[in-house]
Amino acid sequence: MKMNRIDDIFSKKDGLLSIYFTAGYPRIDDTTAVLKALDKAGIDMVEIGMPFSDPLADGPVIQKSSLEALKNGMCIKTLMKQLDGIRKDVNCALLLMGYINPVMHYGMEKFVNDCVARGIDGVILPDLPWEVYIAEYKALFEKAGLHFVPLIAPQTPDERIRKIDSEARGFIYMVASPGTTGNIKTTEDYRTRYFERIRALGLRNKLMIGFGVKDAAGYRHACAHANGAIIGTAFVNHLRDNGADEASIASFVKNIKA
Repeated sequence: MKMNRIDDIFSKKDGLLSIYFTAGYPRIDDTTAVLKALDKAGIDMVEIGMPFSDPLADGPVIQKSSLEALKNGMCIKTLMKQLDGIRKDVNCALLLMGYINPVMHYGMEKFVNDCVARGIDGVILPDLPWEVYIAEYKALFEKAGLHFVPLIAPQTPDERIRKIDSEARGFIYMVASPGTTGNIKTTEDYRTRYFERIRALGLRNKLMIGFGVKDAAGYRHACAHANGAIIGTAFVNHLRDNGADEASIASFVKNIKA
């Protein structure tokens, strides 16, 4: 079986940068333009948000983008159509991030098969309990070569983290702060103690830090304690203000990596 792009990129480098954006935002047809611009700008991974009416893990900025995308007519079926043939133009690792209700409505087996057909490498569903994934869907995902990425948070006990690590594939998503995306209310010392605690566990999976990472300083801080960082809210704000303009997206990425 061909190596998953997520595994491939982690085998080659550290300091990965992953960007999240909401499919169908700011305009319904912006999805592929944003993807192509991010790939051209040298992004390692992209998390494509599947909009949902009740995105529990997301803060106000991403909630609003999700609502706008739904008003634009975005749904999983439309997203899959947009992603048809995307691998002709985009080489970076691609993940779909969203919530379990729309995926179940679409059909889990169909969803997994359609992801694979479009070259998707991983899926993040924050509200699908890890135990349910293991019991009901792990075999389906692993047979397809599709990584299901778990989340851990500062409140997650070490014992549970070790269990997740023993079963996970791809990487573990470290939520940097309690709460929702865009939350930066915790202090740097608080986050650093959390990062150091996780690193001391000696986990076998790679680690990516997200939630509250918004700029070059946050990216560097995350990369000092993990294998890379995920930026979402700041980029969604950028799209709100600049649209899917290729030059502005390139500038955003360059400023983060500066």
